[in-house]
Order: sequence, then structure tokens, then C-alpha cells
Amino acid sequence: MIVVTGATGTIGSEVVRQLAARGEKVRALTRDPAGAELPAGVEPVRGHHRDRASVAAAMEGARAAFLVGVFGADDSEHDRGLVETARAAGLRQVVKLSSTGTGDPAVGPFGTWHLAGEQAVRDSGLEWTILRPATFDSNTLGWAAAIRHGTPVPNAYGDGRQGMVDPRDVAEVATLALLDARHAGRTYTLTGPETLSVPEQIDVLQEVLGRPIARHDLSPAEEREHLRALGLDDAFLRAGAFIRGGGCDVVTRDVPEVLGRPARTFREWVRDHEGAFLED
Repeated sequence: MIVVTGATGTIGSEVVRQLAARGEKVRALTRDPAGAELPAGVEPVRGHHRDRASVAAAMEGARAAFLVGVFGADDSEHDRGLVETARAAGLRQVVKLSSTGTGDPAVGPFGTWHLAGEQAVRDSGLEWTILRPATFDSNTLGWAAAIRHGTPVPNAYGDGRQGMVDPRDVAEVATLALLDARHAGRTYTLTGPETLSVPEQIDVLQEVLGRPIARHDLSPAEEREHLRALGLDDAFLRAGAFIRGGGCDVVTRDVPEVLGRPARTFREWVRDHEGAFLED
């Protein structure tokens, strides 16, 4: 049995799907088992990453878990708690979803969110793999309403490029890590095959969708307002500055080396999801 936390999220839902497609026994931790859309044969269990008792119940009798424990700045200790619960439940293996830039002081506060969980994983005595993906291609879905309604897409990152990655590739790496002991003890930084700035992402969207897309480059004051709308304070301006300064302009070989094929491009992701940008 493999437990997947964050089982209805961007990566977790795809890990569930891929494991089920391989015939693995999967238990999906979700706050709403009745409303969760899961593949046939997957066992839904009610729980939340902040509720250790529910996590412990979900992990009973399992051999491995995919851990998604950070959804905001206040989740660090709960992330550590997932690892401690897995060890107490007798699991043999964990794969933790982290983030690129973790541990880099230049990133600012966001770079600390996963530190406690990563250290707990390394100290757990379990077989472990840590995944540090770059920005997901799917994050551009946050622009979908603006694109549909013809309003400008906000750009907080200037011409700073990021090694954007397809969530399906991240999930496939996670799935293989859960099934193949050769990935134990590895920390993978997962990117796509190229880095793209916001203007370059918009160029791809325009070409695939066949419509013009306006953009608005945020001023410093507007960036602060944008962060506050996301529930973040001014300390996170450093993350934007890190991206604008080229800190995320990185491509790694980890995805193709693990999967044995090239990483998907942003253009491929847009083609597969263009309906989300065109239909209300």
C-alpha cells in the first residue's frame, strides 16, 4: 500500500493516477473522500496534513508514502510531522515534494518553508527521495480568466527566466521513486528543457491559442499589493527579486535521466490544456 497525501492537488492527483494505472494499491488522503475524483480501486481516506491522527490512520499498514505537507508559510512543523508519523507507522519509504531554491538564503522566506521537512526526511532512517521542482507549467492557469476576458496578464518577474516543469513529469518522477529503490537517497531538482520568462510564456500562449494577450509589468507598489492578495508579506519581495535576477534561470538533466526521455516543453503543456484558457 502506498499513501498519497495532497491526493487531490496538482501533483498528488497525478501521482495517484499514475500509481493506479500501474496496478499499485493506493490510499488517497483527502479532506473530502466523497467528493474526490479518484481512479477505480483507489482507497480514499479522510484526513488533513495538519491532523496527525488522521495521517497515522491513513498510514496504517502501508509501506511507502508520497508526502505533500507545505501549502503555506505556517506548515513547516506539520511537514516534519508527516515524516515523524510515517516513521512511527512503520513505513519503509517516503518521497517528499519540496521546491527549487530550498535552503538558498537569496530566495528569502520561501526558501525556508521546506527545510524542516527535508531535514526530517534525511534524519528519518527511512528510504527517501526529495523532489525539488521548478515552477509548474500549470501555474499559468492563474492567468486563464484574464486571457479569456482580454485583460492584461500581471508580470511580477520582469524578464527573469524560470526552468518551468510539467506537473505530469514531476508526478512520473515521484511514481518511479516510489517503485524503484535506485532513487533512494537522491534529491532531484526537476525542470523542463528550457527556461522561460513571463513575456516568453505569453508568446507561447499567443501562438498556441491564436489570440493576442496583453501583459502588465507590475511596479514595486503593485507587486506588494499582488503579494498581499496572495496572503504574503513584503518579505517575499526577495523571491521576486531572485527570479528577476536570474536565480531560477536553471535547467537540469534530472527529469530526462530519471524518465529516460526528454522533459515535456511548456508548449506541449499549453497544447494539452488550451481549452482551460478559451472556455469559461
